[in-house]
Amino acid sequence: MTASLSPSHRSREQSGADQRALNRTGLHPLPSLQPHQPLHLVAPEGQLQVHTAPYRGSFGTVLSQALRSAGLGSRVAVMQFLKGGVAQGPDAAITLCDRMVWMRPAVMGCLSDPASSTEPTTVDAVQAVWQICRRHLASGDLDQLVLDELGLAIALGYLNEAEVRDSLDARPGSMDVIITGPSIPESLMGLADQVTELRRGF
Repeated sequence: MTASLSPSHRSREQSGADQRALNRTGLHPLPSLQPHQPLHLVAPEGQLQVHTAPYRGSFGTVLSQALRSAGLGSRVAVMQFLKGGVAQGPDAAITLCDRMVWMRPAVMGCLSDPASSTEPTTVDAVQAVWQICRRHLASGDLDQLVLDELGLAIALGYLNEAEVRDSLDARPGSMDVIITGPSIPESLMGLADQVTELRRGF
């Protein structure tokens, strides 16, 4: 049976010889490492993301991301301002994955005309969805809020740009907000942490 000595069993003479050999070659032992301060956890920080395109209908990737987040336990709301046809509205929102609320305005078709040329009830339906968004932005009760075609809703006159900007600027730091669609105003682009531009629809 053979046995080998670990470094802790080496003789003082051998250790001294090793030190003298290092000194002759000009090498010096490394200084001992000082213990580091323990890591401190920081609060999660949300982002404002913009997914824009020169065409409508760029929503699919963001919806997939929202569904995945909800499936993993995040509290998610998806708000579509100009997509109607299912007459949802605040009182008939749909819940998916038990964690994601999906809401459209209570109108019977998709909106593409300026607010000035539509019925007042249509404008009110879009505004009702926005008021729900404002409450979420103020309370911070969501992990992720998706605002589909928000810029186009502003451009068509359904929403007030300054009011939207102020609400987004005052949002809680832990909430992710994703804006999708064309015609994103520069004032909202200036708030974005990340901008993704889709240049082709195929």
